[in-house]
Amino acid sequence: MDARDADLKKELDATLQARRELGEDYESALVDSFLEKVDQRIDGAVERRVRRQLAEQQMVVARGARKPSPTDSWGERYGFGIVSLVLAVPLSAIGGGIAHLPGLLVAWAGIVGVNAFQAVRTNPELFRGRRHRKSEQDSEWEG
Repeated sequence: MDARDADLKKELDATLQARRELGEDYESALVDSFLEKVDQRIDGAVERRVRRQLAEQQMVVARGARKPSPTDSWGERYGFGIVSLVLAVPLSAIGGGIAHLPGLLVAWAGIVGVNAFQAVRTNPELFRGRRHRKSEQDSEWEG
C-alpha cells in the first residue's frame, strides 16, 4: 500500500468517524466530500497517465519513428474495471441506503452501463453480429 492509498484510507476512516459523531443528518455531505476526494485522486492519476503517454508519443515522433497507434494497454482496459468495482461499493451503499432495492438496482445499472460503454469504446467489434465476423474471416481467406 503506497502513501496515497494510506491517505485515502485515513480520509475514509475520518469520514466514517465524523458520520458516527454527527449522525445521519450529515451523511450525504460527508459521502459527497469523500467521493470528491476519490474523484480528485482519479483525475490526478488519469492526468499523470495522459501526460506520460503524450511525452512518449512526442519522443517517438521526435525520433522520426512511425506514429504510435492509439491502442489501449492492459492497465487501461482492466484498470477501468477495477476502479469501477472499487467505486461500486460506496455507490451500492448510498443507493441501497437511500432508496433500498430500487436505488441499488439503479446504481448497478449505471455501473454496468459505464463498463459496457467502455468495453465498446475500446473494442468496437465486440457487439458486432456473428455473421459479420464470419464474413470478415471469409474475405480474409479469399484475399
